[in-house]
Amino acid sequence: MPSNVTAAHTLLLIAVIAVVTLVLRAAPFILFRSGHTPSIVTYLGRVMPPAVIGMLVIYCFADIDFSRWQAFVPALIAAAVVVILHIWKRNSLVSIGAGTVAYMLMIQFLFK
Repeated sequence: MPSNVTAAHTLLLIAVIAVVTLVLRAAPFILFRSGHTPSIVTYLGRVMPPAVIGMLVIYCFADIDFSRWQAFVPALIAAAVVVILHIWKRNSLVSIGAGTVAYMLMIQFLFK
């Protein structure tokens, strides 16, 4: 820790972070106190998850060198593992975790 940072400064920083986190977590309950969720919020809740997943897929494949098969084959196999496991198990944690492990094993041991 830098010498100019005191314990009081650190505690104040932690307190501010805690208050901001609390306000952000409580905001939906305060804003939608009546129990009626606006249609725009319902719409965004329905369309945002697939849109975010789509952007993550594009981001993951953006820097792959498709001119070398050793670069893109592991990524395509790992993506297939994720899709197949997600269709089979319907568990994002299992499918993404298994796809990540499959990709890491392939680039470390099979596709050097």
